[in-house]
Amino acid sequence: MSHPFKAVSLSFKKAPLAIRELLALDEAACRRFLHTLHHDLGLSDLLVLSTCNRTEVYYAAEDDRSREVILALGDLKGRPDVGQFLPYFDLLLTAEAATQHLFEVAMGLDAQVVGDLQISNQVKMAYQWAADADAAGPFLHRLLHTVFFTNKRVQTETSFRDGAASISYAALELVEELTADVANPRVLVVGLGEIGADVCRHLAASKAFQDITICNRTRAKAEALAEECGMRLVDFEDLVPALKEADVVISSINRAEPFFTRELIEHLDVLSFKFLVDLSVPRSIAADVEQVPGVLVYNIDTIQSKASAALQNRLAAVPQVRAIIAESLAGLNDWAKEMMVSPLIQKMKASLETLRLEELDRYQKKATPAESKLLDEATRSLMQKILKQHVLHLKSACKRDEADKLVALLGELFDLEKQGEPAA
Repeated sequence: MSHPFKAVSLSFKKAPLAIRELLALDEAACRRFLHTLHHDLGLSDLLVLSTCNRTEVYYAAEDDRSREVILALGDLKGRPDVGQFLPYFDLLLTAEAATQHLFEVAMGLDAQVVGDLQISNQVKMAYQWAADADAAGPFLHRLLHTVFFTNKRVQTETSFRDGAASISYAALELVEELTADVANPRVLVVGLGEIGADVCRHLAASKAFQDITICNRTRAKAEALAEECGMRLVDFEDLVPALKEADVVISSINRAEPFFTRELIEHLDVLSFKFLVDLSVPRSIAADVEQVPGVLVYNIDTIQSKASAALQNRLAAVPQVRAIIAESLAGLNDWAKEMMVSPLIQKMKASLETLRLEELDRYQKKATPAESKLLDEATRSLMQKILKQHVLHLKSACKRDEADKLVALLGELFDLEKQGEPAA
């Protein structure tokens, strides 16, 4: 693909949670990072994507700028030692590799839970931030619209999205397994972002849980979800008593430092087992909390793909999804090749228009208004037919990967015609 599109990726495949959480970005940080990459590093076609499983930057540049991108990320996060994390990054330095990767990420093929629906929405948000920052060029616009169209095809033409095999559903199945021997387990969900809200909806739909409490710093959001799911609501100020009562605490709090510290959990006076499930990146439950007797902690890396039947259906649909992606990439590649010859088409059009106007000027001096109008229409129609013929040849040559010679020939031809035409 003749475009300098590239990507830098830090994901769960190579980087453990402890590394990923150091470099995770919230929306405000993503927007600041876009500004830095666009204005300070001069990169274009930018997309900054940061989720619980990955932090990625897509960009266009003739040269490999990945090291500068990573250093800028470290600077943004206050990590002058970011260089030591370089082995955890994947560098995708061709347009083919970068676009393939973005399609697989956006479709959920590259997700920790295959087919995760949340990632497609996260890609849409990242694209919106890029558009807001005026950091998305024609290529990225075309690429993302192709991704979204492909996502719709996957949704309607395959079973890849059947069932509920997302991180939030995997959390539900984990909690069901942990509380299998607990009568009427009491569940507390703290933090109602996208994942936390999804967990609540899955809990509400499950027959295994009747005693569910939710808590969020923003009460209005919690009230709406409590009404939707029929759950009990506690204010953030009353969180500690709710923690004492709960058998399971599911946390998806979004903050830079752990909220649930060892000191806090020790004061709960745990008498039996208490399960803490951390869905946050960075982690909201400190690593040493598990040292508190009776407390078991599960972070996002320990949540396995529990939606077995749905997951098997999705895995069976993977070849069909890859075939749809391949079709979309072929169409995008054809468009990119045509974009390569677009300047020549405009040059040809301008050259023909100049010749047409020069010839009209020679004859219209002696023509009546009616004759002048006919001449204008006839020459315009002739020019469009000639141009159309060359454009069709160019597009066909692009699809055969033979455009280079034709571009050179037509460019030289039209320059010679323009230079050789005598003045009127």
